[in-house]
Order: sequence, then C-alpha cells, then structure tokens
Amino acid sequence: MRHFPRLNEYKVLAYRLFLAYMFYMIARFLFYFYNSNLIKVDSWTDLFPLAYHGLAFDTTTILYVNSLFILLSILPFTINQQKGYQVGLKILYFTTNLIAFSLNFIDFIYYRYSFNRSTRASMDIVENETNKAALFGSFLIHYWHVFALFVALSLLWVYLYGKQKVKSDKQKLSLKYFFASTVSLLLIVALCIGGIRGDFRKSTRPINVVDASRFVTDASQSDFVLNTPFAVIRTWNTNTFQKVQLVDQPTVDSLLVPIKHYKNNPKTKPNVVIFILESFGKEYISSFNKDEQIKGYKGYAPFVDSLAQHSLIFTKAYANGYKSIHGMSSVLSGIPSFKDAFTSSPYPKQKIESLVSVLKSEGYDTSFFHGAPNGSMGFLGFSNILGIDNYYGKNEYNNDQDFDGYWGIWDEPFFQYFNKTISAKKQPFMATLFSVSSHEPYIVPDQYKGKFPKGTNPMHQCVGYTDFALKQFFKAASKEPWFNNTIFVLVADHDNLIYYDKYYNDQYAHTVPILFYSPKFNYKGVNNEWAQQIDIYPTILDMIGYEKPFRSWGRSLISDTKVPPFVMRYSSDLYQMMSGNYICTFDGQKAVGFYKRNDFALKHNLIAHRNVEMNLLEKRCKAFLQDYMERIIDKKLTSKP
Repeated sequence: MRHFPRLNEYKVLAYRLFLAYMFYMIARFLFYFYNSNLIKVDSWTDLFPLAYHGLAFDTTTILYVNSLFILLSILPFTINQQKGYQVGLKILYFTTNLIAFSLNFIDFIYYRYSFNRSTRASMDIVENETNKAALFGSFLIHYWHVFALFVALSLLWVYLYGKQKVKSDKQKLSLKYFFASTVSLLLIVALCIGGIRGDFRKSTRPINVVDASRFVTDASQSDFVLNTPFAVIRTWNTNTFQKVQLVDQPTVDSLLVPIKHYKNNPKTKPNVVIFILESFGKEYISSFNKDEQIKGYKGYAPFVDSLAQHSLIFTKAYANGYKSIHGMSSVLSGIPSFKDAFTSSPYPKQKIESLVSVLKSEGYDTSFFHGAPNGSMGFLGFSNILGIDNYYGKNEYNNDQDFDGYWGIWDEPFFQYFNKTISAKKQPFMATLFSVSSHEPYIVPDQYKGKFPKGTNPMHQCVGYTDFALKQFFKAASKEPWFNNTIFVLVADHDNLIYYDKYYNDQYAHTVPILFYSPKFNYKGVNNEWAQQIDIYPTILDMIGYEKPFRSWGRSLISDTKVPPFVMRYSSDLYQMMSGNYICTFDGQKAVGFYKRNDFALKHNLIAHRNVEMNLLEKRCKAFLQDYMERIIDKKLTSKP
C-alpha cells in the first residue's frame, strides 16, 4: 500500500462495478425465463455464448450509469476515505443503478407486446398518460412476482455492497499521492471511454442496438444479448430520420409511385367509419385463420367472424409499427413507423396530406373517438396535426361510472356513445374510433364476468368483450339512416399476447386483420395477398372515386395495378419488405437477406442465390426508404410541390 497509494480503494471500486455486472447478468437470464417462448434457442447452453457477448453491452450501460460515481471514487484527494463521503457515494451508486436496473424488469412483461427491448420512444407512450399511478398500481398487482424479484435482488445487492469497504490508511495529501492518483484517474477514464464506446479502436463507432444482431443465429436472440437500459440510453437523443440517396428519382416514381391518382370508380360520398381495435391481432379471429392449418385452433371474435362473411377481408395484413400511436398514423395518414416513431420524431408538426385532409376537402365532418383520458397515447396531439374537426375522449363522455379504472371507458358503453354522437352529425362524415378494453390488465366489466370464453391466455376474454361491443354497436347503428351509405373499416393497431406457436414467428406476430364492410357497396371476398395498414388510406379514396392526385406510400387494395402487393415494416433492427415470392431484409443501405415468402422464421437466407426478382425487391426497398426520409425531413407530405 505504501508503494501504490489507494490500491484498496481501486479494489473496492472494481468489486462494486463487478456487482453491477453480476446483477445485470441475472436480469438477462430472468428476461429469458419470462420470454423463453419468444427467444429462439435450441437449448439453455446456447444462451451462455450469447450472454458472453452481452457483456459488451452491459459494460457500456454500467459505465454510463456509474460515470459520476466512478469519477467521485477516484478523485486525487484523501477525502474519499472518510465515512461520510462513502455514505454519499453509496446513495449515489444505488440511486442511479437501481433506476437503470429496474428497466430490465419492465421488459420481462412488456417484451411480450413490443417484441423489442424498450427504447426512448417507449417512454413517450407513458408520458401522455394522466393515470400513471393507476397503471403502475395495476402492474404491481398483476405482476407482483416481477416487483418481488426486483426488491429481493436489490436488497441482496445492497447487502453484498457492504461486504467490501474502503479502509482508511490515514494518508496525507502529498505530491506522490496526488501524482499517482492523477495518473490512475486518467488511466481509468480512458478505460471507461473505451468501455462506453464498446471498443478501443479510434475508427470504430460506439456500439449500438443493431450490433447485438452480429452475434445471433435468430433475430430474437439479439434481445437476450442486449439489456434494456442500454437500448434506452443509445436511443435517448438519436434521430434515425436521415436522408439517403440510393436510387434516382425516376426509379422512385416508377417503382414506388408516391403520388397516386386513381380513376377506377365513380365519385361518391359515403360515410367512412374506421374502428382501430386495440391489440386485436389476427390470431384471435377465426375467419382470418382458415388457411393457417393450426392444430386445435380456436377464435374469440364470433361477431367479427359473422361480419367477415359479408365483407372484403385481407388475411395477410401487417401493422406498420408496434405501438398504438403508430397504428393511428399508419391508418389515417399512411405514414408508417420504423426504428423510431414518426410521431415521436422532430417532424410530425407539418402539413400532412391524409385521409382526414382529403375527406375534409370533400366536405366531410371528421372526428376521432378514444375512451381514455384526453391526450392519452398522444392521439389528441396527432389529431390536431391532422386537422380532425372534433375529438371525443373520456372528458366528453363525462361519466366516470363507466371508467374501467385503468385506461378509459369500457368499450360497450363508449361504442354506443360513438353511435349516438355520429348519428347526430350531418352526412357525409368520417369517424374513427380507437378502442380501449382489449388491453392489459385483461379485465371485463363485472356484469360480464364469465360471459366470454377465457381461452388460453388473459387476452382472449377481452377480445370477446370488444367483439360483443362491436356487435351491440352494429345492432344499434343499423337502425340509423346513415348506416347503409357507409364504408366500415376494421383494423387492429398491433397484436398482443400470443398463444399459437405459429404466431411466435416474427412475421406472424405483427399480423392484423383488415376488413372492409359496406351494406351498399359490394366489397366481399377473401384476399390472401400482402396488405398493410398504410393501404387503408388509398383504398378508401379509390372506393369513393376521389378524382385528384394524392400522396401515399400504400396502394389501393381493390384496383392498384402499378404497385404490386407489398408490406414495408421494421423488426429486429432491420427494415423488411415483403412482396411477390420473397421477404427482403434491409439495413438502410443494402439488402442483407432474402427469404422465401413462407419462411416466416427467416431461417434460410438466399442472398447468395440472388435472382432478378430479388434485385428488383431490393431496389423497391431503397426507393421506399429514400422517398420516406426525404418527404418527412423536407416536409413534403402532400401531393403538391
């Protein structure tokens, strides 16, 4: 100790950082325990090499979170040995570390819905909620075991922290002590910078979320390699909206056709009613699974099944995002969300040509209904950006007796309120309802307990309740004079809890129903081609015979011949375009994989055997991404120059 001042302090610091590594690794394996059906590994032993690669991401997180603690632990002064100073360091250590550590536990549960580690964008959802305390309380009650694990591990961490203490050797501040401490400080800071970056080479960029995919054989494994605080930190101030120049403009215009102009149908002005059903994934609806050949399959939406017999349905349709606000922007404005949500980016506050703006120009009254407290999910803000005339939320409903205690007004009474409100409007009108009840914490009103099959996971009875609410709405609405002259659309914002193995494949987990029903217009049949949420906007304009050009990245599902059926989405840190016979995965610059359209687990990469169709698919992917970024950043989300 005499020859190397502060050796004991550095050993204790190393021990305290080691504890962080140990508990992060424990959290990683608990994350797998809770989500083992979503992370594809052949055996437990396959997890250990992945966990080893996870150490690099843990290092970045631990050094970020503990940067101030480390600095205060190695300052070149003797005050570090004093008891009061050490107490202050302990408070700082556990305040920062336990906050970051807790994020991992949130993803034990939330991962089932997002299929990605939570990021900075995930926090934007909570930010808009006025009932945070109730939601947090619900989480604690329903997932008490997660909270108990967090408390138990935190207490163990505090206990182990106290097993090694800084000893006071009563050294005085001398030139030798100061010089040795300063050299040590500089060395430790250099090591920390390298650890935070993930590499010590000057040429490398800091490791990011996408780097976890380098070590995996299945895309889902990257989320085991990562930790949640790393994903939040690395996306905190990122802006993934950046222009790219990948193809020339004639290629964009010919392959993507971003300005649509349909002349297929006579001009009419039917009412348009859109139901965006919370978490109402394709998996739950029998009529959308007839060709899936799932052994023992059972659906939970009998009314939607009956409606589907008189409707045009699309059985291979996808969400263009994975959160509720993504569904709103995709369906109403045809703007998908990829790595980061468009609505959480710096760019949503601009003039947006959308289903709302086009129908308003045709004399439609426009309204949006959501039974949650006004502002929930960011819907009110985006409604204002789109120019929706009237917003109806929990405030306007004004009867808390029908409040579910967590999210909003129960679906059945709110759907009746929806019918009553739009029935009083002058035609033509466009009205969108975003449902509430088919959502965690998976409860139904007391009077309906036991009425709907509980099925094999908690979501199933909620689907049954929302399906019943739809039935009651259509029963009442069918008596109204506006009903026959209306196009109804049913779509989900995203999927939710999964039961059948087939839906654990990434390409199935994000499938949603798309249904068009109209008593007056003859839209019937089953379509098994690629479809997506952003196709709804151009399809409706095609149906009503809209005469002018309009901006749309989607295509009309009933008559578009210039753009073949396709899906563009983002998953496992890669863009994915599905069209024709193949699925293309794309890193933002080039294709990194091609898979047959029925290879939904993306197991057999055919990139070494490229053909003409694959090359064209890659070019279409480039055209989409280039035009998407350019129009959003340059504020050209209209058909007018």
